Amino acid sequence: MLKNIFVFIISTLLMAFFSIFTLFAAEITDVLRLNQTALSVTFAQEGEDTVMSWEPLPYPCTYTIDTFSKTTGLIRGEPEFYHLVTEQSKTSNYVVPRAPIQTYYEISAQGFFKELFRADALVVNPNFPTPPSPVLIYHYPENLPASLMPFIVWHVVPNAVCYEFELLDAPPEIEGGIEHSVNHHLFSTTQIFTNGFQANLRPYQNYKPLYYRVRALDLKKEPIGEWCKAEQIFLDSSLEIPNCPLINNFDFMSYKRLPIYPVYSWIPINDAYKYEVELLDKPPEVENGVLPNPISLWRQTTMDKASCYDEYSRPYAGPYYWRVRALDKDDKPIGTWSNSEKFVVEDFTHGINTAIFGDSVSHGGGSVSYSPRSLEYSYATYLDFDVVNLSRSGDTSSTTLERFETDVLPVHPQNLIVLTGINSLRDASISAEKIISDLTEINRLCLRNKIRPIFLTLTPLNPKNIDYVFHTPTDPNWAAKMKTVNNFIKRQAYFIDITTPFIDENGELSNDFSVDGIHPDLRGKMLIAEIINQHKRLFKE
Repeated sequence: MLKNIFVFIISTLLMAFFSIFTLFAAEITDVLRLNQTALSVTFAQEGEDTVMSWEPLPYPCTYTIDTFSKTTGLIRGEPEFYHLVTEQSKTSNYVVPRAPIQTYYEISAQGFFKELFRADALVVNPNFPTPPSPVLIYHYPENLPASLMPFIVWHVVPNAVCYEFELLDAPPEIEGGIEHSVNHHLFSTTQIFTNGFQANLRPYQNYKPLYYRVRALDLKKEPIGEWCKAEQIFLDSSLEIPNCPLINNFDFMSYKRLPIYPVYSWIPINDAYKYEVELLDKPPEVENGVLPNPISLWRQTTMDKASCYDEYSRPYAGPYYWRVRALDKDDKPIGTWSNSEKFVVEDFTHGINTAIFGDSVSHGGGSVSYSPRSLEYSYATYLDFDVVNLSRSGDTSSTTLERFETDVLPVHPQNLIVLTGINSLRDASISAEKIISDLTEINRLCLRNKIRPIFLTLTPLNPKNIDYVFHTPTDPNWAAKMKTVNNFIKRQAYFIDITTPFIDENGELSNDFSVDGIHPDLRGKMLIAEIINQHKRLFKE
């Protein structure tokens, strides 16, 4: 009996050994020639997600998908791509990470013992056509018709300040292009400042057929690219009309860390006067209810149509939930609260390597219509190393200094990237000496707390653009102030000069990098990160 058991065990072990050896030999010798396989990749829109698919390899493996975006190409010797995120899939279907910029994917496959396959070319996300045009996310075919006031939503067109929607009673004479339809135009609006809106189609419910299309516009409402292909929309007057905003996660880079001063963003409903945002530390008892939560952490109203800035930092670890509702001129609710949206703050009390500390240029946002929740407008997104963003929009050098104890010390950073004082340049009542005094005190506090301060030089301003966008004057002496402050920064032990590439022939912030005259846009934020990446030797490990 014992002999039979012993023989069985030995046989089982031998079989397992030979099976493992066979797999090992197959992978080492690549007998299946997996590494010579050419993957055929396709994309499909499934609801709000873009799904990438390919033929599975004829061997058990785990797929690794690396997501990249392109660098600016302005820094000599820099790589062509930024690495954004790595994820794995057991199947040959993969929901690509959401992103409002052109992304590229590298697919590789890992066997039991080694990498079996790596694609020889990156795969391009098709949601960013050339020339640029919006790619629709919501569709309303005959079997899934829209209400009379449907949400029209599309993927972000990079650098678009606003969008135009055109309604037609037939397909346009020419698809694409930049002209309105001559014979089929019913209605259009350019008052759309995010990648979606609620269309009022009640006046057109008896038109059959109905078509619509969307295009991106710049600051002066000139076209960026072309109209998207016109799409037919079917209506059903019996369907309930949506009465709450949509949380705008459609192109949100959830795999990147939010700043500790959150911004909340949504797709607005038709003709709301203002909005109210509520923050909770647990899910609401009733989703899409009509009443505010009596134990909310924070509640704020805003006249902004699509975003709200939290005036408080949210550094405490754990889950948070927020939602938004529309209000009329008398502060009465219109409809219900939106779905609640969860975000999680990590525990930073153990200390971190690097934090960012400053004003809106570091907080994020740009191109007028994008808030710091649009993480593609944050230079933190493109850094080669992990950071926590402690910045706050609207700060002067003095208000940044005032936050040092409450916002910096609790996270114990080894390094602190400091960029503040740009709003102080705008203000004629704030001298260069005052900015230098504030930076000197930030430096002293860092050293006292064993933090290495790494100062970034101030970026320039463009007063004409600032006046055009914000209708506010700029101190005529801003350039001399900037030069004085930057000369001080360059005398510090650790600094990075980011100013020069942003200056145009007039000594102002170049239109190539900023629409509004103060906040660098996509390429500008990428360029700041690329310059910082070149100076990683300055940072403590």
